[in-house]
Amino acid sequence: QVQLVESGGDLVHPGGSLRLSCAASGSIFMLNVMRWYRQAPGKERELVAAITSGGGTNYADSVKGRFTISISRDKAKNTVYLQMNSLKPEDTAVYLCNAEIAPLSDRTYYSYWGQGTQVTVSS
Repeated sequence: QVQLVESGGDLVHPGGSLRLSCAASGSIFMLNVMRWYRQAPGKERELVAAITSGGGTNYADSVKGRFTISISRDKAKNTVYLQMNSLKPEDTAVYLCNAEIAPLSDRTYYSYWGQGTQVTVSS
């Protein structure tokens, strides 16, 4: 059973910083791509950032230069981070982790989702 668990969401003032974590656990054979999405009330889910197992990254235009996605140096931890700086009220959303993982059971890639973590940027 593969699971993704996010943490790090909080209430922060505009201009502040947060670091989100997403840990993948279970019987994992291979991890391909890990992504952070966000969804604000009344809005569609938006891809924020993505990182491949090789370290390639891409970002939504709205977060370029402010957010950084990274993977734990200890690959066995299977953890992805999202460092968020210079936060704005419009960054307020539930942030969800998504990963393409091949479990040991059949070694086929599937898409897994975490439960989400709330980020609120407000004065």
